[in-house]
Amino acid sequence: MPDVQRSVAIAVHGGAGTLDPSAMTPEKEAAYRGVLSTAVRKGHAVLAGGGSALDAVEAAVRVLEDSPLFNAGRGAVFTADGTHEMDAAIMEGTGLRAGAVAGVQNVKNPVGLARLVMERSGHVMLSGRGAFEFAHQQKVALEDDEYFFDQLRHDQWQEVRGSTEVRLDHSTGEKKFGTVGAVALDAKGHLAAATSTGGMTNKRWQRIGDSPVPGAGTYANNATCAISCTGNGEAFLRAVAAHDVHALMSYKGLSLEEAVRIVVHEKLPPLDGEGGLIAVDKDGRIVLDFNCTGMYRAMIDGNGEVVAIFR
Repeated sequence: MPDVQRSVAIAVHGGAGTLDPSAMTPEKEAAYRGVLSTAVRKGHAVLAGGGSALDAVEAAVRVLEDSPLFNAGRGAVFTADGTHEMDAAIMEGTGLRAGAVAGVQNVKNPVGLARLVMERSGHVMLSGRGAFEFAHQQKVALEDDEYFFDQLRHDQWQEVRGSTEVRLDHSTGEKKFGTVGAVALDAKGHLAAATSTGGMTNKRWQRIGDSPVPGAGTYANNATCAISCTGNGEAFLRAVAAHDVHALMSYKGLSLEEAVRIVVHEKLPPLDGEGGLIAVDKDGRIVLDFNCTGMYRAMIDGNGEVVAIFR
């Protein structure tokens, strides 16, 4: 029986948190909106050309990883050791295949490496030196430390360097959870999700958050939805937030909007789970929800393109 052609849909995010509208200059806002639009259009072009949801989310996240504006890839924050440790995951909803990397350094596009883990390693998650060795073996693009240097990120680190304080990706007066991600539905009805992050400024002990963990920060299942989260990683890990949206839909028959509302506004706040998520269901409905003042986000569905930062 041939696949039924569906209308495609895609959404991206670039982090969420306590964003201060007064601190957002018109130039800065235009820059953020520009990259978000470029990312979502890049992914949508893949879908419009008959490409897979998996290819679309990877393409979109690569755009965000290549921008120093977002805490992923090139814009990754500094660790306590003055290095960059990046995490990423990708998952497809057809066979629930997933790939992830954690604590990788010098990899230009961690989301691409996560996909290779899924497709070529026989494993779901690789970390640290092992992930780097796999990256080298697979001949993925590597960059030296200078590529990942950003003055704003360095200044943020200098403020807490030498202390035990861990900071989120933020500017003065802001508390932003820096992660990027994408979710998509392709014309064949397949769903996919991807998430990438540089973690927390001044993080120690190779801390890993929810982003690379399937079911916590990233999840896709053709029966229900695809999810990419951004927020206080520890809370999203404990809440198994991404999978919980799927479970509420699968087991209780809730709509995507209601399932997301329960997770974002009822289950996460008691765990100090500030943040949000982007989601698309098997029918192409998109929900972008958050329990803080803002979330960098963009989407394209049958009604056109939307790019937004604040509520």
